[in-house]
Amino acid sequence: MKFSKREDIEAPLDVVFRAVSDFNAFERSAMRRGIEVSRRDDLEQPGVGMAWDVRAPVRGRLRDISIRVAAWAPETSLALNADSSGILATLTVELVALSRNRTRMQVGLELRAVTMSSKLLLQSMKLAKHSLDARFAKRVADFGTEIEGRQTKVGWET
Repeated sequence: MKFSKREDIEAPLDVVFRAVSDFNAFERSAMRRGIEVSRRDDLEQPGVGMAWDVRAPVRGRLRDISIRVAAWAPETSLALNADSSGILATLTVELVALSRNRTRMQVGLELRAVTMSSKLLLQSMKLAKHSLDARFAKRVADFGTEIEGRQTKVGWET
């Protein structure tokens, strides 16, 4: 199952890339919501090889998720792979500068099932694809709005 959303953001490319690759902020946000996050690598700079073990409630069940950075192209794209109970997920983010202060963000999420139980789970999710598409689009749009708001704060200026 695939999800995709394009969002134009009123912020320079480097500001948007810093936001989408601010893994420390994502870790803190997850922990504030009660999700267990532990870092598995010892890289000092963000890039391919960063990895996390996450324990989070998904569809009413506590699930262990393994996440790693699979691709990294500074200021243009990144990809994360996740594996949980037979479901493989790939999240891609691609950025294109439309102008000096405007960036297009293309976010894609692909879910693949490898076990029978995960195939049944994805099949049930396909029945709700329309509402899941809408939730995905809203989250991407909200993140874009958050980036626009952040760029004026200290530490996010260009």
